[in-house]
Amino acid sequence: MNGDFLDLLPTEAFPVLRDAKATAGGIEATTVFAFHCSDGVLIAGDHRATSGNLIFSDRTEKILELDRYSVMAIAGSPAVAFEMARTLQTAFEFFRRSQLQAMSLLAKTRTISRLLKDNLPAVLQGVGLVAPIFVGLEPGRVDTRPMIYFYDPLGAHFEAANYAGSGSGSGSIKSVLHYCETWRGPKPSGMQLPEAVNFANRLLMTAAEFDTATGGVEPEKTRFGTIKLLSYEGVRTISDGEQGEFWEV
Repeated sequence: MNGDFLDLLPTEAFPVLRDAKATAGGIEATTVFAFHCSDGVLIAGDHRATSGNLIFSDRTEKILELDRYSVMAIAGSPAVAFEMARTLQTAFEFFRRSQLQAMSLLAKTRTISRLLKDNLPAVLQGVGLVAPIFVGLEPGRVDTRPMIYFYDPLGAHFEAANYAGSGSGSGSIKSVLHYCETWRGPKPSGMQLPEAVNFANRLLMTAAEFDTATGGVEPEKTRFGTIKLLSYEGVRTISDGEQGEFWEV
């Protein structure tokens, strides 16, 4: 015993949590990212959820709208992330109705941090890790652009200048984004919406080449990623049909 907090943790998971993990199959949602484009911030994710080395689903939605001006992209445990999203949606709407104004962007980022911190016991048991990306716009401020934040599982949040990624396939995506934003033109931050959407799908396909947990994007079958745009007009979902039209151009 050296006084380290981790020494106080049990060597085995509590039986109820261990059983819960076995029941859930350790399902994980992977690979989400966001980057600035000329129209706002594009938030994208693949559709694959995995359980160990098995594909659990290729129809998972990982980009979740919290209110008109905020979006959360999830990587990690879908069950925990979906419950967090429902809690946030309720909290944001309750604040809006009770205070007669929308919650500030700073308050939203701290609310997410608190939920992640409260989820620490599940993370330590290995059944509830969530590492989200949050994209938000300050309500009523048309003079500011949408902001991108990424979080660690303990709740610390960090502002991303141009892009952020999370999940098992995000390493490849962030490498490409860094290269394009730093050395190759046009920069993603200057792309028009059709070009940015096509670029996002190609990033997901690139990640899938090197990460088996990333998938579900097949343009030849009209299957694209989940893509949303946050701008001053609010959250806009880019449907598969619209993505298909962009892809054909």
